[in-house]
Amino acid sequence: MNPTTDPVLDVRDVHRTHGAGAATVHALRGVSLTVRPGELVAVMGPSGSGKSTLLALAGGLDSPTAGEIRVEGQSLGELDRRRLAQVRRRRIGYIFQDLNLLGSLTAAENVALPLELDGVGVRAARRQALAALDEVAMGGLGDRFPDQLSGGQQQRVAIARALVGERRLVLADEPTGALDSQTGEAVLHLLRTRVDAGAAGVLVTHEARHAGWADRVVFLRDGVLVDSTAPLPGVEQLLTGSPR
Repeated sequence: MNPTTDPVLDVRDVHRTHGAGAATVHALRGVSLTVRPGELVAVMGPSGSGKSTLLALAGGLDSPTAGEIRVEGQSLGELDRRRLAQVRRRRIGYIFQDLNLLGSLTAAENVALPLELDGVGVRAARRQALAALDEVAMGGLGDRFPDQLSGGQQQRVAIARALVGERRLVLADEPTGALDSQTGEAVLHLLRTRVDAGAAGVLVTHEARHAGWADRVVFLRDGVLVDSTAPLPGVEQLLTGSPR
């Protein structure tokens, strides 16, 4: 990673609140974060600290109450719905915790879908989809439906869909949560490889050993971000809030 490179993701003093009055929930409180090409940032914190909220905002799936999100210099808040959807298809790869594969589509069709929605021809989209499946060791399984695949294979399809094309920002929400340790490590290796090739990555995880794949770890607690560049010293205290 070159520290002088312009960030792919730039989160500027972002707040996100839900509800009003006595029922107001402050999910994020003045969070700022930059992620540059070739950098993988792990986001850790206790349940309810705002990790998934931050990822949803970074991916344009939600809007901040205040502050700004910029992807490759483009402010997401300035885009109408059509242009925002275009940015999500072309620039942002999102690996959802629950995968979000379409059961009525084959693995190759699931991966090709964002390309086709962006105007790529069916044949060209399929070629790119099959190549992406090859990258995640799913070659030869493109014509299988999700219910014909193991949990680990489904996760690889979801990763291929997130990485297909020229996505410059990859967001992963607990991508190894339902996987065995060996498959989980393979998934993280794929994410690391894509980042090393020039993408920017954000990994939400609750496991310190998974955060070890990252270049930098940031901690969220009660919607407030604490930056850390060290290799997870005192991680248990940071996650639980217990005394050092």
